[in-house]
Amino acid sequence: MGEGAHEDDLRLDPELIQEAAGVFGLLASTTRLHLVWLLAHGEQDVGALADAVGGALPAVSQHLAKLKLAGLVTARREGRRQVYLIADPRVAATVRHLVLALGTPASAPRRSRRMFGG
Repeated sequence: MGEGAHEDDLRLDPELIQEAAGVFGLLASTTRLHLVWLLAHGEQDVGALADAVGGALPAVSQHLAKLKLAGLVTARREGRRQVYLIADPRVAATVRHLVLALGTPASAPRRSRRMFGG
C-alpha cells in the first residue's frame, strides 16, 4: 500500500465493483465504445451513428438499446427521428479520458495491439 493510503480508503462496496465491471463489460464491445465516444461529443440520431461506426442500422440499434437499458445513454424523439445522448456525463468523460490517454505517446510503454484484441 502506498504512503498516505489507508486500508479504509481502498475498500469498495462489492455492489459498486459489480456495477462498474458491468459498465466496463458493456464498453468492451468496440461498437458500443465507439458509440459512447461519438455521443460524448454530442447527440446524434441512429442513422448518423450507424454511418459513423460503419455498422448496419439494426445492429447499431441493438447496441444502443443495450446502452440505454444500462442507463449509459438516453433517447428522445425529434419528429420521426430517435436522437441519442449520453445519460451520465461522467461516463462520457471517462471514455474520452481513456481513449485520449491511450492515444498519447507518453501515456505508457508501447502496447501490443494483441493486448487490445487488434
